[in-house]
Amino acid sequence: MENTLMHLKILLPYKVFEDLKSVKKIVIETSAGSYGILPRRLDCVAALLPGILEYETENEGVKYIALDDGIMIKTGSEVLISVRNAMGNAPLGKLRAVVEQEMMQLDDLEINARSVMAKLETGFLRNFQKLRK
Repeated sequence: MENTLMHLKILLPYKVFEDLKSVKKIVIETSAGSYGILPRRLDCVAALLPGILEYETENEGVKYIALDDGIMIKTGSEVLISVRNAMGNAPLGKLRAVVEQEMMQLDDLEINARSVMAKLETGFLRNFQKLRK
């Protein structure tokens, strides 16, 4: 039995986050539960939930990446993961802190964006009322 390895590519809307060759196994969180993917697994598609992706390469060992919502497609030895956001390059123990810090920054940005949208909507409604009079 031939030992094949996988090619894992993690895509963000604006760039390629990771392009890894020689991946031995992948563990990922899907809407149907946690799945392990080995090179000879049947082709599949899965909706991803926010969580931690674990992968093992031949040279670097086990690594972890935090992923947002997305989709995973496995065809042959190719595994493509497309997500809105991903964070990595941190040990598993520190990855949680990195994710929480990033989420807090995103929450602040979302609060500011909602505030601006509320002001725009209020201004639009005032101008619309003036036109009706």
